[in-house]
Amino acid sequence: MAKQTNIRLDDTVKAAAEDRAKRRGLTLQGYVADLIEADVNQARAAFMAGAATFLAQYSDEFEAKVGEDRYPGLPEGPAESAPRNAA
Repeated sequence: MAKQTNIRLDDTVKAAAEDRAKRRGLTLQGYVADLIEADVNQARAAFMAGAATFLAQYSDEFEAKVGEDRYPGLPEGPAESAPRNAA
């Protein structure tokens, strides 16, 4: 769901933004929304790329410490079996 947001621009910036929006076939509102969305998506993509690099760089250490089937804080060894009717 879209939400409305108000912003304040000085007259010069508003006129320049309206001109750029018009050249792109957009309203000022659409132009500003596109700029914000592009910035947010760029920041998200940069974060995800950094996270992927970090995980790739340290995946061996994570695997050695935690492993796929190990959880920190749980005892080592096979789990005790619970009764079949346990909730």
